[in-house]
Amino acid sequence: MAVGIVLGYRRGSNTQYVNQVYIRVVGNYNVHSLVGRRVRVVDGYGNAYLGRVVRVHARGRNGVVIATFSRNVPGQVIGREALFYSSS
Repeated sequence: MAVGIVLGYRRGSNTQYVNQVYIRVVGNYNVHSLVGRRVRVVDGYGNAYLGRVVRVHARGRNGVVIATFSRNVPGQVIGREALFYSSS
């Protein structure tokens, strides 16, 4: 099972997308194989947020993927561990 660290929200110059986050994959994984997998992030209060990896950031050179969540993710999850599961 792959593990990652939440880096922060996806941002534009004027907009911050609080339901999309960057996740750096820890270890030597092919990040292109993680697209479509489910992601689970737990904040400090025990609330779990479930999402899905939608694409690879910056052509996968840095091991960063973009995940979207149906619920907005709070700022307390930045720096927390994210677990990747199979897509089924």
